[in-house]
Formats: sequence, structure tokens, C-alpha cells
Amino acid sequence: MGFCGWFGKTLRVNLSTGIITEENIGQKVLSDWIGGRGIGAWVVAGEVPACCDPLGEENKLVFATGPLTGAGVPGAGRFSASAKSPLTGTILDSNAGGRWGIRLKKNGYDMLIIEGTSAGPVYLKIEEGTASLHEAGDLWGADVRETNDKLKDKLGNETSIACIGPAGENLVKFASVMNDGHRALGRGGLGAVMGAKKLKAVAAKGSRKVEVANKEKFDFMIYEAGKWLKANPITSQGLPEFGTPVLVKLFNALGVFPTRNFQGSQYPDALNISGETIAELMTAGRKGCYGCPVQCARLLKTKTGTTLGPEYESIWALGPECGIGDLDTIVEANHLCNQLGLDTVSTGVTIGCTMELEEKGIFNTGLSFGDTTGMLRAIKQIAYREGDGDLLAEGSRRLAERCGAGQYAMQVKGLELTAYDPRGLQGMGLGFATSNRGGCHLRAYMAGPEALGVPKMVDRFSAGGKAGLTITQQNVSAAIDSLIACRFINLAVSEEYFARILSAVTGVDYQTQDLHRIGERIWNLERLFNLREGFDCSHDTLPPRLLEEPIQEGPSSGSVVELKPMLEEYYRFRGWNESGVPSPGKLRELGLEDFKC
Repeated sequence: MGFCGWFGKTLRVNLSTGIITEENIGQKVLSDWIGGRGIGAWVVAGEVPACCDPLGEENKLVFATGPLTGAGVPGAGRFSASAKSPLTGTILDSNAGGRWGIRLKKNGYDMLIIEGTSAGPVYLKIEEGTASLHEAGDLWGADVRETNDKLKDKLGNETSIACIGPAGENLVKFASVMNDGHRALGRGGLGAVMGAKKLKAVAAKGSRKVEVANKEKFDFMIYEAGKWLKANPITSQGLPEFGTPVLVKLFNALGVFPTRNFQGSQYPDALNISGETIAELMTAGRKGCYGCPVQCARLLKTKTGTTLGPEYESIWALGPECGIGDLDTIVEANHLCNQLGLDTVSTGVTIGCTMELEEKGIFNTGLSFGDTTGMLRAIKQIAYREGDGDLLAEGSRRLAERCGAGQYAMQVKGLELTAYDPRGLQGMGLGFATSNRGGCHLRAYMAGPEALGVPKMVDRFSAGGKAGLTITQQNVSAAIDSLIACRFINLAVSEEYFARILSAVTGVDYQTQDLHRIGERIWNLERLFNLREGFDCSHDTLPPRLLEEPIQEGPSSGSVVELKPMLEEYYRFRGWNESGVPSPGKLRELGLEDFKC
């Protein structure tokens, strides 16, 4: 393998047979798919059989790093995992920071593929290029902190742990994989995939150096990135001082901060749960990912000790989405979700859905909006599938449909929506509806241009011109998720920077348009996978409330999402037919003509 940045190696572990092998990755595969989300999609689309059970033996779990991982690039200490989602049935990827990805990469592997199912609980140990499976019966049932502590006691503090909690073991459809104690592969149920395979944890420790092709150009680009990060007020002041909760006041003021299962769009006591209030009352320090200058994570003081603070999305999901504005409860709920291995967003939105069903007399659980004790109890019941928690553990779509009230599930393709009311952000509505993994804000962060003015401000109430912007954001995001880099860095530096630093690390000449094309290829492959699994244009939609019920009051009052004209334009600009199927010409253009959907 002659490339720098990559090692050109895959570690493949078959849990059914216990066989562990090492494989080469071709240079063209790495050049075309880069790493992370891209190469994960390439493996899942190519190796996971059509219509297989996501919690069955045939599904595969792909951990992937990127060429920038471990090279010393700011914000590039991340890794991703991909599989068929048990929550949605779509292709899924999720990525996380921390140190685990660095440690995996420094074993000399770009990718780890987990396949098959173990007969009993095991953990995988990868140390300095050697992998082995170990019995994990003593860890089964332990929460995330206990699992992390026990394995570190056994393997040493230089070992990073990615593991599941009780939620993953109990196959909760939105269970997360937690790494380095508090980082999460949160969305879509990757923890349940790991639990179904009886894989409790993956421990990684490595020290191989990631080679850089052009050190002089690399050093200059790092210097330039530092200047841009310092010059941008979001990455130099907002995020370091307040973390992502700095967004609470802004989006509440715009009237796009959903409350009570999207029945409202402003929360009267938002100031009490804002980044500014958290900084004043609870913040005890800052933390961040390996090598990142932004350090956006908050270490918070609580009544019982310290914990990593909730991000903006978690504050919203476990707070106003459930009619709750008590900061101590939100912090405790966030901590509980992390220890049990639950996605905070899907947990909060599913509980919010349950509260509305209770309010309307459809599903009698005794769980009402604003019930702090009930919410904390529900979180535990979900993780252990106790009582009504067994149904909530299936996610909001299955819960609401089981009650004959599917319209009250705030989801797209089965994935719960995040903290933005798209009725006041038209482009976010299109981004949610067309997202390949369901209701996700990160596939195309249209709140950037529509609310933050990044890269430039556009009219948030207008549907005009949003299709092209959304497509560009989706393609760029897919490429950045493959490098794999933090999206916050992209607030300060352009995709041109990413192309230049990628060229410096790998020695392969990448231009900005190459990243756009690679992102487009990834997006279309994900679309083909979903079409193969039975998804079609009817799934590119939003909950009826967002299309038919105008916001009642506040700065966004009177608005609904004007999805139909945006979607028609979106399909046309994508080179897809009116049913949302990529044309043969588009597939040939992207080199995807051999994939069958």
C-alpha cells in the first residue's frame, strides 16, 4: 500500500466462527469512498443481504476511520459506524469523537467489520495490531461506566473502550454505542445491533504513526486552520464558552424551538436551560476530542458529583420536547441515558409522543407533559423493557402506530426529529424529509444559512432555492463524514480547506469539486440501498402536523412546511425521476451502475 493517511487494511471479525482475518483495501476504493461514512456505506450496501433482519446474523457492523484520523488535523479525531438500522430499516451511519477512533486507527486498520453472532457475551480486544475475542459474561448487565472501568482496570488506562449498556443488551431499537465513557454513536440503534451480536465492547490500544505525504503543506494548512478557527466567533467564542447549548436562546427567539411534541415552537423558560445559564450555575470545566482546539464539551457540577453536560439536542429532547424546564432534571436524564446506552434524542421524542398520547386519552400511561419523575422512571423502563417501556423501546413510530395514532410520532423514516421546527426553517424541512437515515439535522444543516448566516444568510421562510442548497449541503456533509471531521470545524473553514488538507495527508490530488462528487456518490448509494429495502418517494415526507398545522404564535406563526414544490425541484436537481429513483445516466456518471435496487 503506497498511500499515506490510510493503512489500506481491514480487520474482519466473525463472531459466529470466532475467525479473525486481515484484508487489504484497494487504492481505488479508498480514493473513491475516502473512509468513515463513505466506506461504511460501500461495505453495507455491498455485503448486507437485501431485506435482512437488522438484528439478525446477516447484518454487519462497520467501524471506520478516515485518512485524517490520527494525523493531527483539528477536529479529525472521529470515527464512524455503519449498519442497517433496527429502528428505521434504512442504511445508517453515526459518528463520534473522543479517542477510540484514534486508538483503532493506530493499530494499522482503517476499518473493522463485525459479522455473525456470538453464542455468548464477548468483548473484542485490539492491541498493537493483534485482535482477540474474550468472554464477557461478567460484564453483561453492567452500565457504561462500570463496563468502562472494569475493562480499563484489566487492560490499562491507555486503552479506549466502545461498549453498550443495558439498552443495547435488551435490543432497544434506539440504543447507542458509547465510547470513552461519554461519547455516543447515538442515532438509529447501533447499540442494539451490537447487543444482538452479543458483543459487549471493543477495546482498542495502538501506537502506529499515521504518515503524512507532504509535511510542509500539511503544517501550513494546520496553521491556516488555526487562524480561521480563531477568527470565527462561533468556534473561538460561542462553542468554547458555552458549548452547543449556546443555540437554545437563538432558536427559541426565532420561534423554531419545538415544545410538547412539536405542538409549540417557543419555550417560555428557555433562558433557564440555556448555555449561558449552564455556564453560570454548573460548568466546572471544558473537555474536547483528541487534538481539537474548540473543546466544546462541558464538565458540569451536579448535586451528586460531576458529569459531561447535555448537548443542545439533548437539552431540548429531554426538556421542552417533554414540557420540562428543570435544568437539574435534564442533566440527570442525560447522564442516565448515557449510562444505560440510550440515544437521548429518540428517548426524549418517544417520551414526548407518549405524553401527547396520554394528553389526548389515546394511551394511558400516567405520563404527562412536565412530569420530571415520570420521565426519569420511563428512561429506566425503556432501557430494561419494563412495563410500558417495552413498547416505548420500539421508538415513537411503532408506539404511535400501535396506538392507531401514527400522526403523533415526530419522525421521518422512523428516526425521531431533532430540535428544529422546520415550519420556520423551510430548508431544514426538505433536509429532514430527504435524509437517507431519517429525521436528522446533520445530513444537511440548513439552519446554518437559514439562522446562523453560515456560509451566508438566506430567507428562512422561503421555499425558493432551497433544493439546490440542501443538495450541496448533503453532498458536502457526506464527504466530511468520510474524512472524518467534525462539522463544527466546517463552520470556520470551507470544503476547499478539506480538499487541500486531504491532499497534503494522502498525497492524492483532491480538488473541491472532487469532494462534492464523492459526497454525491455516497448519497446516491445510500438512496439505492434504501430503495432496495422498500423505501420510496412516499417516505420523503414529514409528520402531518408540520405540513398542515401552522405555528400558532411567535416569530414563525402562520408557517407550515411547503414541501411539495421543494421536493419536486430536489428530485430534478438530483437527476432522479419523479418517483425519486436515480436515473441510469446519473448512476453511470457516479460509477454506481452495477448496484441493484
